[in-house]
Amino acid sequence: MSEHAFAVLHHLSDGRFHSGEDIAQALGCSRTLVWQAVHAIEAELGLTVFSVRGQGYKLAQPYSWLDVSAIRAGLNARAAESFTLAVAERTDSTNSQLMARAGNGGLHGLVLACELQTAGRGRLGRRWQARLGSGLTFSLLWRFERGMAQLAGLSLAVGVALARALRGLGAPVELKWPNDVLLDGRKLAGILIELSGDALGPAAVVVGIGVNVADPGEVDQPVATLAQAGVTADRSVILAALLNELEAALAAFDQEGFAPLREEWWQMAAHRHAPVRLSFSHGEPVDGIACGVADNGALQVETAQGTRTFHIGEVSLRERQ
Repeated sequence: MSEHAFAVLHHLSDGRFHSGEDIAQALGCSRTLVWQAVHAIEAELGLTVFSVRGQGYKLAQPYSWLDVSAIRAGLNARAAESFTLAVAERTDSTNSQLMARAGNGGLHGLVLACELQTAGRGRLGRRWQARLGSGLTFSLLWRFERGMAQLAGLSLAVGVALARALRGLGAPVELKWPNDVLLDGRKLAGILIELSGDALGPAAVVVGIGVNVADPGEVDQPVATLAQAGVTADRSVILAALLNELEAALAAFDQEGFAPLREEWWQMAAHRHAPVRLSFSHGEPVDGIACGVADNGALQVETAQGTRTFHIGEVSLRERQ
C-alpha cells in the first residue's frame, strides 16, 4: 500500500475538497504520490474518493478516526482507572501485538484498537478483514490471579459484556455459543480469546473483539451491522461503552468465575431451547435441543442419548433447520 495513503486520508477526513497541490505541499511530496495515495485509499482501503478537475479530491463521506481522548471521555471511573488506551492506524493483528506483550511485562488493562488490521483472525484461524472504518477492532490484555484451568467460560462472560453494551446502544443482540454476537441471526461481533500463563496461575489473557459498525464489504459469511439496528454513534463512543461493560464483567469473573453470569447469558442466547447441530473437526455431528449452559460455560444439549455437555474447542454450533 502507498505509504502516503493514511497521511492523505487525514487531509480528506473532513469530507471537503482539497487540491492535490495543497496536500502535496503539506506532506512535502509530489502530486503524483498524492494521486497514488488516493488510488490506494479507493483500491485497498475501500473508500470512495471523488476527483474533480479544478477542485481536487473529496471523500464521499467524512472519515471519523478513533480518538483516544474521545474514548477516554466516555469511560466511567472504574474503566478509566483500569484501562490504558492506544490506537494504531495499521497493524498486523491487535491480538498478536498484545500476546507479544503478555509474556513481556505488558500492562494489565492495556487496550489496543486499530483502524486497519492486515492479518486479523477469528476463531479456528479464520481470517477477519473489513473495509476501513466499517468496524471496530480492538484487543485488551487482562491479568488474572486464577490459572488458565479456571478461566473456562471467559468468552461467554465477555459475550455478556458486549451484549449489555450493544443493547444499551439500541441493538437487540443475542449471543451464540461460545463467542459470537448475533443481530437478526447474523454475525454482528466476534470474540477471540488467547491465553498465556500457568495452569494454576497467574494467567494473562488477550481478549480480541471485532464489531461490524457499518457495511464491511465482501465477507465470507452473513453479517449484520450496528447501522442496520439504527445505531449511529461514533466508533469512539461505541468503544467506550464496550470497555465500561468489559471492565465490570472481567472484574466480576476474576472474583467468581462465570457462574454468576450464567443465567444472564442464557436469557440472551440465540439458540435457547432450539434444535441445534454441533459439528467437530473429527467425528460425526450431534443433533439435539440446546437446554442450557453450565457454570464453566459448557453447552448443555438434550440429545436422543440424554443430556450431553460440550466444552469450547473444536466445536461449531448451527441452528438445525
